[in-house]
Amino acid sequence: MKKAFNSIAIFVLSTVVCMLSCSSEAPGEELKDELKEPGSDISEQVQLYDWEKNRTEMLNSTDMVLIYGGDRSREPYEWTTEAFEPYVKYEDQKGKSHWMFDAFVFLELGDSEREVMYTYYTYDKPSYTSATKNDWKRLVDYYFGSNTGIGALNRAVANAQNTLGNQPKKRRVVIAIPEPIRYKKPGEMSSSTIYWGSVDGHIIDFSKNEDRIAACKWYVDYVRSKFNEMQYKNVELAGFYWLYETVEPGKDEELIKGVRDYLEKFKYNFCWAPFYKSTGHDKWDKLGFNTAYYQPNYFFNSDKSIQQLKDACQTAVDKNMDMEFEFDYRALAKNDPKGFYASRMRDYMSVFKEYKIWDHKFLAYYQGLNNFLSFKNSGDSKDQELYHDFCQFVITRPIRSK
Repeated sequence: MKKAFNSIAIFVLSTVVCMLSCSSEAPGEELKDELKEPGSDISEQVQLYDWEKNRTEMLNSTDMVLIYGGDRSREPYEWTTEAFEPYVKYEDQKGKSHWMFDAFVFLELGDSEREVMYTYYTYDKPSYTSATKNDWKRLVDYYFGSNTGIGALNRAVANAQNTLGNQPKKRRVVIAIPEPIRYKKPGEMSSSTIYWGSVDGHIIDFSKNEDRIAACKWYVDYVRSKFNEMQYKNVELAGFYWLYETVEPGKDEELIKGVRDYLEKFKYNFCWAPFYKSTGHDKWDKLGFNTAYYQPNYFFNSDKSIQQLKDACQTAVDKNMDMEFEFDYRALAKNDPKGFYASRMRDYMSVFKEYKIWDHKFLAYYQGLNNFLSFKNSGDSKDQELYHDFCQFVITRPIRSK
């Protein structure tokens, strides 16, 4: 009896060992649809959505417009299909239609209703606190509204195809990543760094770069999941935009690299738009960004001569950067009776051509809230002339045909 029991025990033990041995191979099968890259941490596997599995290269765009939204103080607050249509399709003075912008950055700086900020450097409000995980989530949900935001853009493209036929490529969407601001009260080092929320049960502490990276990864994954949920037919997720426009040496390099490494797993373009002479602008590629749109900051600063615009162009050429074209409500005739800001807007067109930026570089377009639409809808002849000149500047760029 004892001998029989020992035999049974040996059989059971052998079976358990076999099961454990076999199960050690199972993850390889379970992860066959997940991404494994040479040199990557094998412990971090990421699930790919269908469009990510089929992507063979990183997506770029020639003409990317910045779409601000999410702050309740903005008027209008929501981006509708009707509002997006002129950004997608341009009708020239002869009645011929053209594709306009090919990419759209969705971004916001803060929320006045909740008194929170998504980035500190460019949105310093003394009474505001840093945005939390719930604020980040709320912003993404705003972008993915059922009848507004990216959904409205998707419908605007569908409407444009009724006139122009199938678009040569899907319009591209880029989503800004909020800054993981170290302190709950920005700029106050005595303020708590543990305020944002948690990821997978881990309480995030923004004094640690690994936690700042973890928060950004959560945000990227939430955006990806929403895009997959919506199943848009006419737009595609092309990349992410780093909202913080400068770099704090010794503090941000590891953070940026961590986010870049994660985005590379999905072949997402990591974009940045540093302001004029900001720290790190000339080392954008070493920091880890795939694309950098250099801001001349000439339009807004009335005391700056056109030389600043030219110097910015030369820097872009020397440092292999792309550029940002800047204008806002000040260039409209009703706000600019002497044509000062309209003239500065035209300076971008002429100087960009002089330095071959117009010919060869990717461009991002800062327009304030929706001032491109304001020009389009203006009844002033000066605004209409500037509007059509600007649209022709965009649609005739040689790089668009490459």
